[in-house]
Amino acid sequence: MTVLVFLDPAHDDGTVADASRPQLMATDLGATRGDGIFESMLAVGGTPRKEQAHLDRLAASAAALDLTVPGAGAWSRAIRTGLREFAAAEPDRTHAVVKLIATRGVEGAGSATAWVQVSPVPASTLAQRATGLRVLFLERGYDSTVAQRAPWLLMGAKTLSYAVNMAAVRYARAHGADDVIFTSSDGKVLEGPTSTVLLAYDRDGRKTLLTPQLESGILAGTSQSALFAAAKEQGWELGYGPLEPHHLLEADAVWLISSIRLLAPVLSLDGQDLRTSTALTAELAELVDRFV
Repeated sequence: MTVLVFLDPAHDDGTVADASRPQLMATDLGATRGDGIFESMLAVGGTPRKEQAHLDRLAASAAALDLTVPGAGAWSRAIRTGLREFAAAEPDRTHAVVKLIATRGVEGAGSATAWVQVSPVPASTLAQRATGLRVLFLERGYDSTVAQRAPWLLMGAKTLSYAVNMAAVRYARAHGADDVIFTSSDGKVLEGPTSTVLLAYDRDGRKTLLTPQLESGILAGTSQSALFAAAKEQGWELGYGPLEPHHLLEADAVWLISSIRLLAPVLSLDGQDLRTSTALTAELAELVDRFV
């Protein structure tokens, strides 16, 4: 069951569309050029998680693309319409994926196409959270300073141009792995195709949680940010890179975190087994459940 709600100035709460029928014009620049932005968030019991953080990041991505999109209020109303429709159709499902999508619209029209999509959380996503991930390092092809030198590459924006990200995941699966961590050409750890990298050290009674630095050209993770805030309140020390592959190999635990899959342990990197910690994973997963 998938619910579509198009944002429509004539209807404050959005317009529900039939997801089984074609809805997007073939000349829409989102389809022809991947010119657009999106966000994905988890909804639990009909309530979207970290909604404001996702709306803020959507607005930042729109600004990076010089793309005019509906305001936060219109998105929020459409989200609630979508969740009501989804709950009515799938009353036994407590978790849902909520996607916010905006394209530059039909070529020549001068206005964005924007919609909310609500669908079930894939079973494979839930399984990876429970069983963990085998991961490959893959080079992204840029150095870690390119985002500062070349803002037109949109390194920190969440755009629809995800062909490279999906190709990386397919490459990993074809080579016996589940996911990818990108590295820069100058050897820095960046991010996953759809996730943020986390690692932890638990030494001499001090627990430290680290993630790559945003200045390296990665997407600001809403789940990582919320988890860091919660972990700090629990006495964790925090760090923001720069990180290199050896830091992950030396850590006491490594995870990939995202809004839908949440916290997934990394079991191996390039075929090399990593340290894992059931205790650290359980502690952070509990914070994720409460605050992320």
